[in-house]
Amino acid sequence: MSASGKKIAVVTGAGSGIGRSVALTLAAAGWSVAVAGRRTEPLEETAKAAGAGADVLCVRADVSDPDDVAALFAAVRERYGRLDLLFNNAGTFGPGGVALEDISYEAWRQVVDVNLTGAFLCAQAAFRQMKAQDPQGGRIINNGSISAHVPRPNSIAYTATKHAMTGLTKSLSLDGRPHRIACGQIDIGNAATEMTERMQTGILQANGQLAVEPVMDAADVARTVLHMAELPLEANVQFATVMATTMPYIGRG
Repeated sequence: MSASGKKIAVVTGAGSGIGRSVALTLAAAGWSVAVAGRRTEPLEETAKAAGAGADVLCVRADVSDPDDVAALFAAVRERYGRLDLLFNNAGTFGPGGVALEDISYEAWRQVVDVNLTGAFLCAQAAFRQMKAQDPQGGRIINNGSISAHVPRPNSIAYTATKHAMTGLTKSLSLDGRPHRIACGQIDIGNAATEMTERMQTGILQANGQLAVEPVMDAADVARTVLHMAELPLEANVQFATVMATTMPYIGRG
């Protein structure tokens, strides 16, 4: 905990969607939260939504930029002196509806840079801080996806990075053991955010048809992240799947 007695969290991609919901839930539970994203204005909106009594630090950062990531964690260290949680959430789906053979190198690289390299850079910086601090340790929660298990049509870049996120999570868990650093992954299906708006108008299915899919409130995801975050470091949710109950995941193929 910090000098104020609060636990300290970093939430990436906190300007909207699941990141914002998790940041607000952590702040409401008494955490100090550093919110990071590529644009300052949405982060400030997240901080405002947390209320006057919340301790929220806004840091503009592109997770795919090593210098931005270093500056983000330096700002957290300067403000709070330690770090208890990283919610590795920033991500992008990439070009929607583009056939595999038509994806440009630039589009592929953008998805990999944000979803995978960005997650690694933030995890590495958090790991260094958690290993060095006294008392030692902390927790990293990676935002995977249902796509860490099964793909949607025309989603090769996103799916590949989310499968890779599972390997990142497992390696962090193993390498963190000697240092009291726990790592888990939450795989999310159809939370109602800007990214999933098309679910409610019809989205391509594996059989080639368009279908409307059910969604769930992002706050339901945030409560699960809070539960994972507040476990003692002797316990860990290694993998959790939270999804809209009737989405076409179980039984599809």
